[in-house]
Amino acid sequence: MFRQIAEARMNDIHIKHDEHSGLKSIIAIHNTRRGPSLGGCRFIPYPSFDDAVTDAIRLAQGMSYKAALAGLDLGGGKSVIMMPEGDYDRTELFSAFGRFVEELGGRYITAMDSGTRVSDMDVIASQTRHVTCTSSSGNPAPSTAKGVYYGILSTLKAHKEFGSSLKGMTIAVQGLGNVGYALCQLLHRGGAKLIVSDIDEARIEQCIREFGAKAVSPEAIHSTPCDIFSPCGLGGILNEETIDQLQCGAVAGSANNQLLTPECGEQLFKRDILYAPDYLINAGGLIFVAMAYSRKSHHELNLRIKSIGETLLQIFRRQQQQQEPVNRIADQMAEAMLFGDELRQLSA
Repeated sequence: MFRQIAEARMNDIHIKHDEHSGLKSIIAIHNTRRGPSLGGCRFIPYPSFDDAVTDAIRLAQGMSYKAALAGLDLGGGKSVIMMPEGDYDRTELFSAFGRFVEELGGRYITAMDSGTRVSDMDVIASQTRHVTCTSSSGNPAPSTAKGVYYGILSTLKAHKEFGSSLKGMTIAVQGLGNVGYALCQLLHRGGAKLIVSDIDEARIEQCIREFGAKAVSPEAIHSTPCDIFSPCGLGGILNEETIDQLQCGAVAGSANNQLLTPECGEQLFKRDILYAPDYLINAGGLIFVAMAYSRKSHHELNLRIKSIGETLLQIFRRQQQQQEPVNRIADQMAEAMLFGDELRQLSA
């Protein structure tokens, strides 16, 4: 664990076990240089405690980079709750988690993530004010989808073989959850042809009916010929095997941790596949929860989300100049914002 903390430049990790509720939780605070850490609470089964720690660390680091490139006065954090085996009281569990968040005195602000609901955030809010995505603030999924949409438009502009319009472009969307489905709505409205995949047959049928989408199996979506592959499910989809099978000109989607390893970004670069860094293009949800928490206007929210596309174009221009993988350039930009003084001292 300590090696992981050092490699990720984590500030600290907090662990809580509440025997009464069954809570087993980890809060990872990556960086608070720009402000308090903000990141969602993930509630899924984990094979082991070590797996839960690894997930929290990776996600917290991604949130720091995401907040920095989005220009937010926030740091990055993440929490995970290991789903108990057998019966449990959900309200008791999230009440205990809310008390855990309160113990940190505002250094960490929690929000929705995989496996958590608005109702869970409401329970947490009964124990601490350091929470967003409650029923009074709304669902971040449409904002995440909107940010990915603007990111896809910028990816089209940057790609040497694409035009600037969605009309006639074929986009393969993997995962039709709240974000993936909302993205399909926006892409269809823009004139794109959609190929979709999900394990939920009802979602697939809905997209076929509403958007005229073509469906393929979850195993085939990444290898399906298209202009842009848009992963909107769980992470790790871009690995050594799947990258070799891609038949697209670009990858731009909402999933977190799309690259299984940083070296996968190099592999995409060598294949001349343009990659929109996940923690930038999917920052719309973070921007939404940050704006809701600080009570900013809807107008300011939309301007911030639209700026995702502008920042992405800057990164693509730097890639053309430096001829390096996009993920490396994005990391360098975020790290300069987070660790600027330290990096200058190391290079002196």
